[in-house]
Amino acid sequence: MRRLTLTLVAASAALLAACQTMAPYGAQAGPRGQGYSEQRIESNRYRVSYNGVGDPMVSADYALLRAADLALQDGYDWFEVTGRWTDGRPDSRGGLRPRLSIGGGSTSWGSYRASGVGVGLGLDISGPQPTSTTLEVVMGRGATPSNPDAYNAREVQQALRGVN
Repeated sequence: MRRLTLTLVAASAALLAACQTMAPYGAQAGPRGQGYSEQRIESNRYRVSYNGVGDPMVSADYALLRAADLALQDGYDWFEVTGRWTDGRPDSRGGLRPRLSIGGGSTSWGSYRASGVGVGLGLDISGPQPTSTTLEVVMGRGATPSNPDAYNAREVQQALRGVN
């Protein structure tokens, strides 16, 4: 019976975790939805955000991909990230993670004394957590600057989406 209960709990957790996964790359569907959004700050400067659920690296990649899309859409060849903000824990993917705890204690009441030790094993069945990445980017034409924060827009598209 105990094995069946653990199996059902694990299966339920896996199904719950599967319900909250990163949506496909696309525009944000509402103020709290997953997807990209952007704000033009100047003619060649944007603030690009990608909100998702799960691995923060996927949100970061999708924010870079959106910056590349905007650069090429506006006729630019490259973009430089001038500001970067990430919100989300490195372990935001969720899933089943075992937890072990050990505790002990003692008490006395009148002439009675008692002590005990306990060991607990639990499962963290939290699903994936919200993550977001916001980039402030400046776009330009011609050769990509030799700066580690400057990206060739077409190469970013090819690497992150496979666009030719």
